Amino acid sequence: MSTTTKPQTPGGPKAAAVADYLDQRTAVGKLVKEFARKIFPDHWSFMIGEIAMFSFITLVLTGVFLALYFDPSMAEVHYPEDALPVTMQGVQMSAAFASVLDISFHVTGGLLMRQIHHWAALLFMAAAVAHLFRVFFTGAFRKPREINYLIGFTMLLLGLAAGLTGYSLPDDVLSGNGLRITDGVVRAVPIIGTWTSLAIFGGEFPGTVIIGRFFAAHILLIPGLIIALLSAHMIIMVFQKHTQFPGPGRTDRNVVGYPAFPVYVAKMGGNFFIVSGVLALMGGLLSINPVWNYGPYDPSPVSAGAQPDWYMLFLDGALRLMPGFAEVEFLGFTLSLNILIPAMVIPGILFTFLGAYPFIEAAVTKDRAEHHVLDRPRNAPVRTALGVAALAAFILLGAAGALDLIATHLHLDVFHVVWAFRIGIFVLPVIAFMLTKRICLALQRRDRELVLHGHETGRVVQLENGEFKEVHRPLTPNERWTLVSFHNHKPLEIEPAEDAHGVVRPGYKKDLRIQKLSRFFYEDRIEPVTPAELAAAHEQHAAVASGDQQRQLEPSKH
Repeated sequence: MSTTTKPQTPGGPKAAAVADYLDQRTAVGKLVKEFARKIFPDHWSFMIGEIAMFSFITLVLTGVFLALYFDPSMAEVHYPEDALPVTMQGVQMSAAFASVLDISFHVTGGLLMRQIHHWAALLFMAAAVAHLFRVFFTGAFRKPREINYLIGFTMLLLGLAAGLTGYSLPDDVLSGNGLRITDGVVRAVPIIGTWTSLAIFGGEFPGTVIIGRFFAAHILLIPGLIIALLSAHMIIMVFQKHTQFPGPGRTDRNVVGYPAFPVYVAKMGGNFFIVSGVLALMGGLLSINPVWNYGPYDPSPVSAGAQPDWYMLFLDGALRLMPGFAEVEFLGFTLSLNILIPAMVIPGILFTFLGAYPFIEAAVTKDRAEHHVLDRPRNAPVRTALGVAALAAFILLGAAGALDLIATHLHLDVFHVVWAFRIGIFVLPVIAFMLTKRICLALQRRDRELVLHGHETGRVVQLENGEFKEVHRPLTPNERWTLVSFHNHKPLEIEPAEDAHGVVRPGYKKDLRIQKLSRFFYEDRIEPVTPAELAAAHEQHAAVASGDQQRQLEPSKH
């Protein structure tokens, strides 16, 4: 007697009925089927972008909780005499600051949510910066991903705006000092600066509306834009297919990895719980932004040791390093270069470089092909060196934001520290660029030698002609694939300035500028191993190996 069993749907007949109902009305089954089959490569660095996304989800969840209790009002109130903390009892403050104290000391879980929210913001920006530079160093911005790169870059800028607006909401002394610096930067803009400041603050600083405006931007405008851009970022990534690191069988026409369901979905779920769990531990165990120690905002108690969060510290450092005498009069207007240069010009150069780089590299290579296999950073030495130089400048300016603490803790003269940073901002990026480029070229030479000669074994044999050679172990095909499969760009060749009839060619000067930039990128390079060189190396390996075998057989004859 035989029996037949019907295939069971996970979740039972009710789940199957719900799935069938949704599929008939939304065609979601096709989307799920297509996404479930999507192949994702497996590499630890791809988790960095996920950490940023999961930190943002944590920010949204905790932010909803905090928004229910926060009062975005600058109306003056007196903190209750019987409320914690004791140091704030009876103190005059804004309603916004009072609500932050109430959340921290009287709302169940309020302080935990505040601290998780703050730590998640720091982790979100750290993961976003790391993800951006992972994309930059590996060339993941190349065609067809230029637009997706700009979307990610815009989300980074929105993260900075979210940090500025959220950091200012408690209306404490520390955030108030930051707002005062922001007001000074805005007022330094020629002609429109004063009017812009009055428009932002609703009158003279600090006004009575800035907290409410920042609150609306922080919980509605900026998160909405980030969610929209993040959705577009993920959709484009799915349709374009994921990039992958070079390796055996990996080309620009395929993806080697695991399907989204169930493998990659399970990994993403585990990563989410790890990120959220670590943030919960940090929020519960590590104190951050204890506003009751600072007190409500008052323009008189300004502390020299006040530093913003790490991702805004480079702006503070740039302002500290700029000499104060750099002001000029022009057409009756005072140009405060001591503010404009560090607060606008330097960040403008840094962010313009990061945003425009994909198009700069495309111009100097004339590369119109699609790229789905990533570069090893050593195989793009100038790009890697430029990225390291930018990071060196960013880190140095961040350290300059705490130069007063460096001076006091290390018992140094603060003026000597300032001048050391001023010199370093011009010297360190150049040194970082030169060293990084040389290191990348040296690593390329090592890879070339490794492909041609293999791994050293330390064994020396004598050949038939009496020559002594070390026995090398050839690379496996898998090892060789990674070392030889990369694009070898060369400086551009352009047409002459004049044609055969002596007529000047239109566009020659533009082509000449691009050619010079191309030489800067690709004039110093290591040529990859050619098939002929590889064949000759194999013959040499075979001769050495036969000599080694003969040497091993000769003792057995005796």
